[in-house]
Amino acid sequence: MKILVVGGGGREHALAWKLAQSKRVERILVSPGNGGTAIDSNFRNIPYKSPEALADFAQQEHIDLTVVGPEAPLVAGVVDVFRERGMRIFGPTKAAAQLESSKDFAKAFMHRHDIPTAAYQTFTDARQAHAYLDKMGAPIVIKADGLAAGKGVVVAMNFEEAHEAVDRMLEGNWLGNAGARVVIEEFIEGEEASFIVMVDGLHMLPLDTSQDHKRLGDGDTGPNTGGMGAYSPAPVVTPALHARIMREIILPTVRGMASEGIPYTGFLYAGVMIDKQGNPRTLEFNCRMGDPETQPIMARLKSDFTETLEHAVNGTLDQAELQWDRRTALGVVLAAHGYPEKPLAGDIITGIPRETDDYVTFHAGTKLQNGKLLTSGGRVLCVVGLADSVRVAQQRAYDAIEHIHFDGMQFRSDIGYRALPRC
Repeated sequence: MKILVVGGGGREHALAWKLAQSKRVERILVSPGNGGTAIDSNFRNIPYKSPEALADFAQQEHIDLTVVGPEAPLVAGVVDVFRERGMRIFGPTKAAAQLESSKDFAKAFMHRHDIPTAAYQTFTDARQAHAYLDKMGAPIVIKADGLAAGKGVVVAMNFEEAHEAVDRMLEGNWLGNAGARVVIEEFIEGEEASFIVMVDGLHMLPLDTSQDHKRLGDGDTGPNTGGMGAYSPAPVVTPALHARIMREIILPTVRGMASEGIPYTGFLYAGVMIDKQGNPRTLEFNCRMGDPETQPIMARLKSDFTETLEHAVNGTLDQAELQWDRRTALGVVLAAHGYPEKPLAGDIITGIPRETDDYVTFHAGTKLQNGKLLTSGGRVLCVVGLADSVRVAQQRAYDAIEHIHFDGMQFRSDIGYRALPRC
């Protein structure tokens, strides 16, 4: 098989890495890829220009299966283009991707189908938004309606932060068109988990649970980011809670999309807040696997993922089973200086340790230039440690990080801290 992986981040490197382990795979192409996929002979990087250009390439290369990693190509309609040409691709259509591309669409959808979520209002007018904040008080959550690379959510703990976020989005053009409309929603106190399933339009296959760390600093302080680390499985998601999430969130979402004439296919990610009473409520939907959750999830997956993807595009996910490494996988993101606001690029990366059974490094914001590996984005690497306990997996990841260097490298030192008391 020849497989095309669309994207260039850590999620896509992890997907390609896992797919390359299948004996059925002849070649994996990654568009656009990164420095990690450039230096690995298992992969071939190709440019990404547009859905149409990518479809042209896939036809010329006789690609057997395409899997889409990031949200931008999905929102641009890459799945629609491929399907119109009769090519096999796993991901949601442009219409279905509205679950992620518009927070307002997702919130209204959840209310229509009685999916548990926080109360909200949507605004395009700053004065009306400020008046609503004055009425509701703080803490409160302000979200850009559109795609903002994981940086469009402000959890405002006081009035000053809330009003500043509204001004920056609606009047300061901080996030461009993504922030031209904002969703202001109730603050829910609790613990968040990532719940990711594969959907073929009718059947659902859950991946193992995971939990990420969205704040930049230790102890969940500082600004929101795309994610500074993650681990799998997530002890907070008990078997009973897993069943509730499937029954109360995932199943009504898939059925609801089908009932509205937008059957959902692809990865479906529900960010679930578990309140103090143990009740799950949906914070957001993503129409792809999470990043950095994908890295520890793929590190634990023992099944041939090409077979799973074939079931997904053939509509037979009910026949698929997944086998998991019993160990915990914990990934720590190494970010560039200035991330998330103004990350620097062009610094030389050295010291990445060789992959072993105990740890593996996935590339994200890296590029290969004149034989040197350089930083090229905000989140640069994700180092994943595996062990029989969260604590030892954590130690293995941080031991590997000690060998890695690039100027301004920043990372959290407490990834996995929420899981430790439960283990």
